[in-house]
Amino acid sequence: MDIQGSVALVTGGNRGIGEHFVRALLDAGAAQVYAAARDPRQVTVPGAVPLRLDITDPEAVRAAAEQAPDVTLVVNNAGTSTGAALLDGELADWRREYETHVLGTLSVSRAFAPVLARNGGGAFLNVLSALSWLALPGSAAYSAAKAAEWSLTNALRVELAAQGTQVTALHMGYVDTDMTAAVQAPKSAPADIVRTALAGLAAGDFEVLADDTAKQVKSGLSAGVAALYPQLAR
Repeated sequence: MDIQGSVALVTGGNRGIGEHFVRALLDAGAAQVYAAARDPRQVTVPGAVPLRLDITDPEAVRAAAEQAPDVTLVVNNAGTSTGAALLDGELADWRREYETHVLGTLSVSRAFAPVLARNGGGAFLNVLSALSWLALPGSAAYSAAKAAEWSLTNALRVELAAQGTQVTALHMGYVDTDMTAAVQAPKSAPADIVRTALAGLAAGDFEVLADDTAKQVKSGLSAGVAALYPQLAR
């Protein structure tokens, strides 16, 4: 995917890693970057085009696709983290995680796949997580939703291959944004993650493991359950 001269849309482009994507794409020579947000007034990056979009609202997604018919790159970044646990977390929070990460990503992908096809193929970059492969007690809902989004991303890659659309998945550990403000653990700088993601996108990579956490967790998948969950070792 050639970022120079591309027209990008970043969901959740008003804050956190999404805002860093907007800045980095403009710096990399994108011709135009739509920064999509529920409240476009929160978009503050100079040169970005604010676009109203709630990815959990199908009508809003369809409207966004009509307002941005020139898009060649979609960064599916918008997300949430409710902290809902497995046995006692609110079901409403679980639904919110799935509505956002799974159905929201699906809705945006369905709306913009024909747009990308008309514009030569283009690419989707889906922002996932090392928690796509690792379930932690305090983030069971987020982990489950990200695992489903990973599966969706793999299916999307196969489905859109015939129209020449690249689908790249981005995985990383904790990133230093407001979403992880309460997390007491090492965190990557969002600018570093975005830089690595765009390099992988430009290289045509199917998956980008943007930090050591993502690399370690992914390698653990083939080593057995106990490799990822040492507390279960016998």
